[in-house]
Amino acid sequence: MAGVRVERLVTSGRFSLDGGTWDVDNNVWLVGDDHEVVVIDAAHDATAIAEAVGDRRLTAIVCTHAHNDHIDAAPALAARTGAPVLLHPDDLPLWKQTHPDRTPDGELADGQVLTVAGVDLTVLHTPGHAPGAVCLYAPALRALFSGDTLFAGGPGATGRSYSHFPTIVDSIRDRLLTLPADTVVHTGHGGTTTVGAEAPHLPEWIDRGF
Repeated sequence: MAGVRVERLVTSGRFSLDGGTWDVDNNVWLVGDDHEVVVIDAAHDATAIAEAVGDRRLTAIVCTHAHNDHIDAAPALAARTGAPVLLHPDDLPLWKQTHPDRTPDGELADGQVLTVAGVDLTVLHTPGHAPGAVCLYAPALRALFSGDTLFAGGPGATGRSYSHFPTIVDSIRDRLLTLPADTVVHTGHGGTTTVGAEAPHLPEWIDRGF
């Protein structure tokens, strides 16, 4: 546990789906210590991510979901470091839109535990933004890595292919808002929040059909 930290790298690129393209800034999260680390969402810039990893051993490249802006740099980062790319299998159709000739190296499953530098990251399957969307919960760090499932101010978008609003509401209510209120939510885009800050707003999100 000693020396374990959460680091954020912001990379910029484009998100494309359903014929549209948008400029986006993505949060790339690194969790580990001075010796080993995992990367959560290898977005846009494999070189910048590799530089952030430095001489540490990269044990896994975890994809919270397979929208292109969260996985576009994953194969290149894997090739540079030898780390496996991990994805929930329900998101393979989305993955193949970006990387048709390269499959992930391993599957993520609900309840699976990934350990880095002595810290456990538990995989929570939270479909809705995408069928195979996952979050990673690290109770020892009081941290949740939410991908695009939960943001400061509301749930992730559900207006495009492979997404479903009632499903993301169920995921957030049943899997995330039940975590301790002081859990810090490290999101896929933008600033952090806490479970306690977001929980009171669930009825509003449902009423608004976010």
